[in-house]
Amino acid sequence: MKNSVLIFWLVLIALIVIGVGASFLIKAKPGQYDSLAQCLTDKGVIFYGAFWCPHCQNTKRMFGNSARLLPYFECSTPDGQGQVQACKDKGISSYPTWVFPDGKILTGEHTLQELSSASGCPLTQ
Repeated sequence: MKNSVLIFWLVLIALIVIGVGASFLIKAKPGQYDSLAQCLTDKGVIFYGAFWCPHCQNTKRMFGNSARLLPYFECSTPDGQGQVQACKDKGISSYPTWVFPDGKILTGEHTLQELSSASGCPLTQ
């Protein structure tokens, strides 16, 4: 009885360690749109959003693993009830909002092609 309980716990711990390790490997894997996301960042484009915003989540999902490279700025306060001062100062009133160095602003969900065209960043896979 004691041996079977010990084996159960060892197997459970091993599965947890393997699962956590695999999740790190999957997230560290290069994304399909890394070059576009990195180019947006390099050009000084800013993606203003909020963690509770479904359109922001859709945009990040569209980039997949490449979302980690996006020039994302969180505008929501941690409680989701307000907006941080930096976003107020920039006049950000809806999410997502993309602000380009030349002053161009795109609000709402946009395709990768639209973001590529607006920024001059190539859309390569």
